[in-house]
Order: sequence, then structure tokens, then C-alpha cells
Amino acid sequence: MSEPDKHRVSDGELLADEPAALPVRRSVTAFRGGVVDMRTDHVLMPDGDLAVRDVLVHPGSVGVLVLDEGERVLVLRQYRHPVGRRLWELPAGLLDFPGEAPLAAAQRELAEEAHLSARQWHVLLDAYTSPGISDEAVRVYLAREATPLPGERPPGRHEEADLEARWVPLDDLLAGVAAGRLHNPLLVMSVPLLRTMLDSGGVRTLRAGDFAGN
Repeated sequence: MSEPDKHRVSDGELLADEPAALPVRRSVTAFRGGVVDMRTDHVLMPDGDLAVRDVLVHPGSVGVLVLDEGERVLVLRQYRHPVGRRLWELPAGLLDFPGEAPLAAAQRELAEEAHLSARQWHVLLDAYTSPGISDEAVRVYLAREATPLPGERPPGRHEEADLEARWVPLDDLLAGVAAGRLHNPLLVMSVPLLRTMLDSGGVRTLRAGDFAGN
């Protein structure tokens, strides 16, 4: 067997990430912040060397792709200080406490940021946003049959004080991603996946909104 053939995926093989934990010889948390911590681990590598790895410890997050009957997606424009830009994003937010159900967090964020509720919820994707430096895990939901909540949306604070909301055709967002005009990672991951699934009929295979696995 040639070297390239050794690494070829067999027909029908389902690739899946798997848990693994290399030995950590020393671990120091140098910074504890209001949202994230920074930890430095000395990890014993397979070749026997100790490697120093910085880890941004994150509580986890959720996002919501809200799709209407006309294949429009709700997006919000929000200021993001670390990158110095206002980004068009999906409604999203942090898990508020360890063990919080992601679906409950997603429903809360949709209510707080967009003043909407939705009848249909499915898991669209799970991802690690930057696994080389952070343990942040995000779950993005597909929400449909959205309706406004009663009353007026309470005023936001800080970055959320001037949120701008728009319903944008899915294909316009896809074009914006391909052209490099849109940069929010949840949007960049979710929009092409949803377009592909809609075109292939794969949306019906999505996991239920209350799916608890990884």
C-alpha cells in the first residue's frame, strides 16, 4: 500500500473526533477574569518532550440561527472591542453557570437580544471555536417559527445598547461569507452548512433541540 493510500478514508467510514488527555505535569492558572481564565499547562507529548500550552478557560456558549419561511436569517450588528469592528452576528451568548442546558441558554439569548421566541428548535452544529488556544465549545441551534415576545424589548447595556437587527436572505449571507465581508465565526460556520442541508434535504436529519450529547 502506498503512503497516500494508508491515510485514505474508506468508503462508508464515519470520521469522529474522540476524547483524549495527555498527561499534564504542571498546571498554573495565571489569570482569573470575570468571564475567562488563563491557564498554562506543561504537557507530556507522545515524543517524550514537555510542551508548554496556554489554555483560555471558557464557560461555553450558544448561538441561534433563526430562519423564517422566506429563507431569511435574523442577524444582529454588535460592536466587538477586541477586533475593533461592528460585526453582523447570529444571536448568541455565554452559558450563565456550569451545567446550564444549552437550549435554555439559547432561548434566553434569543429573547434578550432579539425579543423573540421560537416554536421549532434543532441542533445545527457543535464546534470548538479555537481549539489550539481555548476550550470554548459552542452549540448553534436552528430556530424556526419565531414570533415576537409581548411588549417592548428592554433596553440593552454596553455593546447591546445599540444592536441593529435585520432579516437577511440566507443566500445574501452566504455571498457575504464567501466574499470575506462577514467574519463572525458562528455565522461563517452556520450559513454554509444550513444552505447545504436545505439543498440536500438534510435538515430533517438534524438533532432535536434538547439533544444532550456532544
